Amino acid sequence: MNTTIPILGFAAPSGTGKTTLMEQVITELTRDGFKVGAIKHGHHPADPDVPGKDTHRFRQAGARTVLFACPQRWFMIQELDPEPEPDLNQQVQLFYGHDLILVEGYKNDSHPKIGIYRRGVTQLDSLTALTHMVAIATDDWTLETTYPLLPLYEPGLVAHFIVKHLGLLQEGA
Repeated sequence: MNTTIPILGFAAPSGTGKTTLMEQVITELTRDGFKVGAIKHGHHPADPDVPGKDTHRFRQAGARTVLFACPQRWFMIQELDPEPEPDLNQQVQLFYGHDLILVEGYKNDSHPKIGIYRRGVTQLDSLTALTHMVAIATDDWTLETTYPLLPLYEPGLVAHFIVKHLGLLQEGA
């Protein structure tokens, strides 16, 4: 990964709790003063734009890129067809001013990842086969693995691991 912003991903099969854990970890990190970016990679087409709103109308009229800006936030929608989907490294370049980026998806890319193992839901070999794993968040402390185990239901401890693993310094630390 070619970026100066530290990246860490969450990897696991669908229905394992990636989104929930990532949401809770983002809450912990932002509470500690970090500027966190998040990337969610989907496998199916999605459209966050609302029919009838100006941005949607502009897209329907043929604009390939629409940027909405207001004092609180901005967002951009870009049609890709026929261009290929931007890879993770290209997307990361949009996150100027952030302390770190958490990623859900892109499990086969080269950024460090925390695998999520829930008893009865995840196959351990599907996680350990992934590259660049740095830990496993789990509800099963009997797992036999060389990766550090993190408590799945304690996002503060997972956030602490991320800060330590990525070498981030907190304000005033």
